Amino acid sequence: MTGNPPSLNLSPEVLSIMGETGFAYLAKAREIKEKKGIPIYSFGIGQPDFPTPKHIVEAAKQALDEGFTGYTETAGIPELREAIADYLNERYHGEVSPEEIVVTPGAKTAIYLALASYITEGDEVVIVEPSYYAYAMVVKMRRGKPVFAAADFVPGKGFVINTDKILEKITGKTKAIVINNPHNPTGSIFSPSQIDGLVEIAREKGILLVSDEIYDNFVFQGKFKSLLEYEDWRDTSVVVNGFSKTFSMTGWRLGYVVARKEVIPRLKALAVTMYSCATSFVQKAGVAALRGDWTPVREMVQEFKERAELLHNELSKIPGFESYLPHGAFYLYPRISSLLEMTGLTTEEFVNYLLEEKGVVILPGASFPDKAGVNHVRFSFATSKDVIKKGTSLIREAVEELLNKQ
Repeated sequence: MTGNPPSLNLSPEVLSIMGETGFAYLAKAREIKEKKGIPIYSFGIGQPDFPTPKHIVEAAKQALDEGFTGYTETAGIPELREAIADYLNERYHGEVSPEEIVVTPGAKTAIYLALASYITEGDEVVIVEPSYYAYAMVVKMRRGKPVFAAADFVPGKGFVINTDKILEKITGKTKAIVINNPHNPTGSIFSPSQIDGLVEIAREKGILLVSDEIYDNFVFQGKFKSLLEYEDWRDTSVVVNGFSKTFSMTGWRLGYVVARKEVIPRLKALAVTMYSCATSFVQKAGVAALRGDWTPVREMVQEFKERAELLHNELSKIPGFESYLPHGAFYLYPRISSLLEMTGLTTEEFVNYLLEEKGVVILPGASFPDKAGVNHVRFSFATSKDVIKKGTSLIREAVEELLNKQ
């Protein structure tokens, strides 16, 4: 045999994608903890630190006890699709029918279904950045071209969509625009008027809008507007959502995609080819989540709001950090340009210094493509107030050490 064995001849598309940085830094943190024996204070992972509410767990147990462990229909069990439709209609009044929903094993799969069903080789997809890495990776897997349009950073306020920048990126090859609202990694909520502007672009240009609304219940201030609130959402939009964040069900892997009824058969055909169906007993848990007591969700969101305020207040005390109060999700994405200038470090070098010397995990802004976040860092405040206080104290200590070396 000459050259590479066949088992090493991976496709160019697979070779072009990157993994999720947050998980890579968690692995580094474990190594540091084992090597140095120091405690780790992590702001790295986007995972609620609350347990899944008990009534959801009990519903899954009951389904298992009753032997509900086989295949379900690919689109999801009827009672779950009905519960999802009821939730969306009560909140957004989009008159979504259960036949316009496909249940997926996690929202990442929903993202793949939404994009892969439309993107072909050579298509361009405009992605509002900084962005969740998966959007661009799926476009690449479909041999499309991710095109990034930067949101504007407004000191003291966070990020806002600049529709002029989006319009500049649109060409005859543009197939879709991808947004995430409330927004990872910035914690911003794009205002109704900004969303109105995007919808108007989609209408005028005949471009699909794909909206990831996984953080729709994490709203601390301002108003979140779903694409499902527009009367013509079926003409312009595909919406992704899921259970991982709202119900602290990250490991359960349960999401869904909402699209007009006519395209659902093709989404189901792709879905059955990929995964057959979402896990049966987890779907029963999803019904309990939507139909059951929302008190744990409201309490969790209130706690995250308090953590957002605490983290912002603590970061505002650190030289070189331009912080702002997050409006939603559970992330803060401060700019640290002046700190980098004062220390001569890159963002990645600063992040690695914090991890190796202080045991504090934050993520470099460039982990969220493309370039808009190069001078930012991301904090997830899905962690306790004690960790926030201790972790930010160590960051301030590290910054003071670095500045004293100058």
